[in-house]
Amino acid sequence: MIYDISPRITPSLQVWPGDTAPSREVLLDMLRGDHLTLSTLHATVHLGAHADAPNHYAAGAADIAERALDLYLGPCEVVHVNAKRGTRIGLRDIPAAPRAERLLIATNTFPNPQIWNEDFAGLEPALVDHLHTHGVRLVGVDTPSVDLMTAKDLPAHAAFHRHDMAILEGLVLADVPAGIYELIALPLKLADFDASPVRAILRTLPTPIT
Repeated sequence: MIYDISPRITPSLQVWPGDTAPSREVLLDMLRGDHLTLSTLHATVHLGAHADAPNHYAAGAADIAERALDLYLGPCEVVHVNAKRGTRIGLRDIPAAPRAERLLIATNTFPNPQIWNEDFAGLEPALVDHLHTHGVRLVGVDTPSVDLMTAKDLPAHAAFHRHDMAILEGLVLADVPAGIYELIALPLKLADFDASPVRAILRTLPTPIT
């Protein structure tokens, strides 16, 4: 079974305030008599489900084209937490040790990708440190950021950078049961860019990982 955990990209998809919302420029259109249809996408690279690159939050760090693809491909655990809006998720919220190198956290604090709310949950840096010690290499969230919207110093991002861990943001996880899956969320090979949209999916595994 496949779960598509990427929001549909339309002009109504919300992006970070001040960033570039998605729009389509139609250059050629078969419906108006052209020999083919050709269009251009105008949008932020932090669009919908996306992978942050280290150079998004650390000057001189790696761009998204330099990231190892195996970060975004492989066994993954999905957990649901009882997160309070506007707070940071910590060890108290994820008491069990992670069971895979990739962890997706469903917070349900950004429930509609077409309606922006500022009070989505973030992650505590100590949680990121803890996950690193348990071998987690990637963390994904169902919010626009692993930090709170008001956090200009980005402490959770800084923790990811310290441990060279990967970040996925903007996922849609509400309908995915907790458990172990295969994650496929490959970023585009965009040289110098600070992020890339991904088509993130989860596949059920034929046998459970113990």
